[in-house]
Amino acid sequence: MSRALGRHILVEFFGCSEYILNDVNQIEEIMLKAAEAAEATIINSTFHHFSPYGVSGVVVIQESHLAIHAWPEFRYAAVDIFTCGETIDPWVAYDFLKEAFKAQQGSAMEINRGQIDLLDRIDFHGISSHREQVEDQVKPQYKREIWFTERDENIALSIRHKGKLLYNESSPYQEIKVYDTFAYGKMLTIDGAIMCTEKDEYGYHEMLVHIPMLTHPAPKKVLVIGGGDGGTIREILRHPQLEKVTMVEIDKQVIEASKRFLPTLSSAFEHPKLELVIGDGIQYINNTPPESFDIILVDGNDQEGPSEGLFTQAFYEQIHKCLKPEGIFCTHSESPYFFKEMFIFITHCHQAIYGKENVHNFLAYIPTYPTGMWSFIYANKGEIHPIKNLDDIKSNTFSKQQNLQYYSAEMHRSAFALPPFVRHMLSTPNS
Repeated sequence: MSRALGRHILVEFFGCSEYILNDVNQIEEIMLKAAEAAEATIINSTFHHFSPYGVSGVVVIQESHLAIHAWPEFRYAAVDIFTCGETIDPWVAYDFLKEAFKAQQGSAMEINRGQIDLLDRIDFHGISSHREQVEDQVKPQYKREIWFTERDENIALSIRHKGKLLYNESSPYQEIKVYDTFAYGKMLTIDGAIMCTEKDEYGYHEMLVHIPMLTHPAPKKVLVIGGGDGGTIREILRHPQLEKVTMVEIDKQVIEASKRFLPTLSSAFEHPKLELVIGDGIQYINNTPPESFDIILVDGNDQEGPSEGLFTQAFYEQIHKCLKPEGIFCTHSESPYFFKEMFIFITHCHQAIYGKENVHNFLAYIPTYPTGMWSFIYANKGEIHPIKNLDDIKSNTFSKQQNLQYYSAEMHRSAFALPPFVRHMLSTPNS
């Protein structure tokens, strides 16, 4: 074999464990151990998990790198192993990875990079003569980067986290994970989508709850469908006039994850005014007597998985039946930017049920939700109006006393001031 600056192995692994290939933490650990097995000096590791599946990552070593992209849906991984010098054997890393990924088959091709007999060495500003001496004296420091990425075919959001998953369980309904991120604190994801983070959850929960609660003259009984993280009931139970809040959550493991790792959201689960029902919200609504609640809130996931049935006209009609004569319904209605069809559908459904004049769209801004701009529907069964019935002094006093982070009377009013593109979207026929 001719002498070369580097040895480059292009690798394909087939029939791997699909679970390992979709676990960014396991993949990072395996890649690091492969580098250690080859006696390489590790400098940096950067790995990304892509929603709903797939991992890319690289381990930078002093002798070059080990890189991977994994397709768990095909049980396939493409790996790049590049080592410089003659002290590291890349085939040791190859053997380790094949076993660790539980690959049924592996193929690889080695390429010599920078063949010495084709190169002329120069003294580059005196660096060449001192290179070996510098390498002996400077020991690189290891830096680690692990990223969660939520993406679709057009956009993506990446958030760096600390590596080890705090919670990683699959319930009968969905996959639930809790990450510890650097920028947003603890983060709950369901089926690869961000549900909430400690840093920005209040924008969603405070606006969903306090806009209806502070415009209804005397809310006594409130129903929440979904809301397993606990943020919605936490906000509702700030209101002392409330007699009872009923929460119906289909997946008890979401509640378990929040209780264990999101205490700032889940603090109200033991409140004496809370009735917690583990069950199907659609069935619960169908079995509820007419005119049972003053306010009904739906705090579900996006329109997939167990929440799919929460985005239908039949479900919304049942909610209308369960509201008292002056009742208010509130739910999120996705982002007008990239979920235009669903945003319009939800609005038009409620206009058909409550009357156009009794349905009001409003906005809040949650940085970790797609596009940041998030929309909500406020539908009133009687004569209550979200702006006309707002008492600014009462609302601002409540916000100050409760130390709210997003809601105020000013934010309440401004939330209903829709940008022209949103108003146009809703007023254009067949938009």
